[in-house]
Amino acid sequence: MTTMTEASVREFKMPDVGEGLTEAEILKWYVQVGDTVTDGQVVCEVETAKAAVELPIPYDGVVRELRFAEGTTVDVGTAIIAVDVSGGAAPEPAPAEPAPAAEEAEPQGRTPVLVGYGVAASSTKRRPRKGPEVAVAAAQAVQAELNGHGAAAPAPAPGKARPLAKPPVRKLAKDLGVDLARVTPSGPDGIITREDVHAAVAPAEPVVEAPVPAAVPAPAPAVAGYDSARETRIPVKGVRKATAQAMIGSAFTAPHVTEFVTVDVTRTMKLVEELKQDKEFQGLRVNPLLLIAKALLVAIKRNPEVNASWDEAAQEIVLKHYVNLGIAAATPRGLIVPNIKDAQDKTLPQLSAALGELVSTAREGKTSPAAMQGGTVTITNVGVFGVDTGTPILNPGESAILAVGAIKLQPWVHKGKVKPRQVTTLALSFDHRLVDGELGSKVLADVAAILEQPKRLLSWA
Repeated sequence: MTTMTEASVREFKMPDVGEGLTEAEILKWYVQVGDTVTDGQVVCEVETAKAAVELPIPYDGVVRELRFAEGTTVDVGTAIIAVDVSGGAAPEPAPAEPAPAAEEAEPQGRTPVLVGYGVAASSTKRRPRKGPEVAVAAAQAVQAELNGHGAAAPAPAPGKARPLAKPPVRKLAKDLGVDLARVTPSGPDGIITREDVHAAVAPAEPVVEAPVPAAVPAPAPAVAGYDSARETRIPVKGVRKATAQAMIGSAFTAPHVTEFVTVDVTRTMKLVEELKQDKEFQGLRVNPLLLIAKALLVAIKRNPEVNASWDEAAQEIVLKHYVNLGIAAATPRGLIVPNIKDAQDKTLPQLSAALGELVSTAREGKTSPAAMQGGTVTITNVGVFGVDTGTPILNPGESAILAVGAIKLQPWVHKGKVKPRQVTTLALSFDHRLVDGELGSKVLADVAAILEQPKRLLSWA
């Protein structure tokens, strides 16, 4: 067995592969103990709350230890693999050694941080104790940052410290009738998160602790009356967990209004068939969704106030001069909403190419976290499932979402006579703080008018 010094071992920590994510699940290891790795080689695939991401390692060496098994959820900043960079022979597998009590200095050289804002200190290391003065100063600094001021907020009265929470979380707690003083914080520096507030609403359940082997997930607790032959329990995590939390937050934060319109899209369907034969669209995805997306972009151009967001902390409406068009996509990992950046500037062929790439990437499970950030409005096509329409919930931070129902041949009054026509129902949900009934109606009416008479795209675009 080759002797290695601790100085020759580099630990690669779980990076923040998205904006502000705190954990990720290890889906698959591509290397084993004893394998030689090179700078930039992908060593594992992880799933965050937003997407599956492959992680490359930032140095050359030999794998000494895999710290966690596949299927384990690991906090950002926790070391997941150890590599010997001394250039020696491959080591024999060895059991994991206990973590040292005191923090060790990070080895000099390349910092193993690839994306995001860097990593936090590992939860397995002890932090040095702080005196009362330091703790009070830190709490005041955090509260000042949350309040949006450069200086610290006035110190609370002794024994009555104000719980630390961001303004949206305080509003959520108020809406749910939760006293923040009774909530146990789980965020960094004692900040109360949305999950803490929701947990305070749910009834507490007894927790039974049992020792488990290292790197092996603890078995799920037994549930009274659960028959495994007749029921299956699926852990809520990853994309599905993030979606559930986002929808709860949106439903309790933004006052939703939904309007409907049924429209004759026969001419739009004919235009789709014509575009499929157009040389400019050869090799591109051409379908009704393409023209619906273009119609929505034109409607936003005619009614720009609908493309906005609500800043609760600053009490401001933020008008967006760009459209990052989200397209809801159902994947094996759950519903995700990647968006097309600056969709308002794209021609119809460019929009078609962007839609095709978005859908293909989502189906392969390769959508990056960046592709799902910064959306302004969204389209969800429930018609592909044969559904007439729905009342969609807004994505957090967005002002509107358009649901497209199934396109069906129906009897319709056309030029004074009842004829079979291609008909669909559209539903537009919007944040009533930002969009009033008049504005929402104008946007929906414009989309419907374009789909009924697609030639309006030439004069309105």
